[in-house]
Amino acid sequence: METSQVSSAPTTVRSPAIATASGNTFLCLVRFALANIRRRPERFLLSVIGIALAIACVTVVRTISASFAITGADSVTDVLSDAQLWVVPAAGVHYDSNAEALVADGPAPDLDVPAGWTAVRTLSGVTEFDGHRISLRGNEATPPGEAVFGSAVVDRTGVRPGDPVSIGGRTLVVRVDGAGQSVTVATPVAAAVVGANGWWTVWAPPGDEKRRDIAQTFGSAVGLASTADPSQQPDPHGRGLIYDTVGGSSPLSFEQKFSALFSGKVTSSTLGLISTIGLGLGFVIAVSSFLAAVHERRREFGIMSSIGLADEVLYFFLVESAIVFIAAYVVGVLGAGCAVALVIPGIATPTAWLQAAGMVAAFLPAMAIVGALIPVHRLLQQRPVALLEAT
Repeated sequence: METSQVSSAPTTVRSPAIATASGNTFLCLVRFALANIRRRPERFLLSVIGIALAIACVTVVRTISASFAITGADSVTDVLSDAQLWVVPAAGVHYDSNAEALVADGPAPDLDVPAGWTAVRTLSGVTEFDGHRISLRGNEATPPGEAVFGSAVVDRTGVRPGDPVSIGGRTLVVRVDGAGQSVTVATPVAAAVVGANGWWTVWAPPGDEKRRDIAQTFGSAVGLASTADPSQQPDPHGRGLIYDTVGGSSPLSFEQKFSALFSGKVTSSTLGLISTIGLGLGFVIAVSSFLAAVHERRREFGIMSSIGLADEVLYFFLVESAIVFIAAYVVGVLGAGCAVALVIPGIATPTAWLQAAGMVAAFLPAMAIVGALIPVHRLLQQRPVALLEAT
């Protein structure tokens, strides 16, 4: 008996233009996407510009937010140095954007400091110096004839070490120390300018610096409430509040929590809401563009599907979507960098811009994939025969 053998033809026939090697396949898909972009350059440009504007809007807001976060951490570090507790007045403190420093809103509470603890009272306010609004602080440790400038305020005012300056009717000699935005003078000099407003910084007894209950211990001794949450404000009818910089259950440091508070005020504001809406509109623009491209090229993709290249249709849109979003990201981030450098150079810094660019980049992969999947899903729901029908 003879047995006949029938060789079955492969069920999937691949286009010879798309090689089986993954590297070659990707390069072919890139060339395919770039060819489509060259065929419809106006759609590509409009999509990139629309998405770039949305990305620029978000990047600007995030840059401002990151700048405030950096500023918040730096301003607290400038106040606390290595102190474990910060005792603020009942009226609280605020950040003066012109002086670029934290300023007390009322007199520091009277304290009967327990034995073994070290507490330093610092007067705090603002004054005008050579046309600049600066933070002025006073304490007993500063020599009467000196004005200690932070390097940041030196950059703003242009003074140099050894220069004579007039503060509070006194002629003082400039000394530069630290990186802060404040000028520190002797207590009598500061009192003549800012009055009694100020705060206390407190150091625990040796060996107790890392204890988690030092705020409660010190608070019980002086009769003040304490908290590790910088968002909590003191009771305006009380005496003051102790901020605990080492306690609390959060893994974040007090400076990090304070900077997050600064950053959150920007992102939760109307400006932050508008930027989020803008990013959503940019995504809608991208999806609309891809839907239009699918409708125009349905016959072409119908041919690809009919010869077994349905997967390549998905890959093609993923590659084209990635190209569009990458181009929009570069344009948007660079445009945002130029905008903040020209409009708000005093607030936005290169570090904040880079942080914002990194945060915005985290959204791009998901947006590019979803932006490609929506039109492709609609496309692949139809049979190849239906796609080949004349439109």
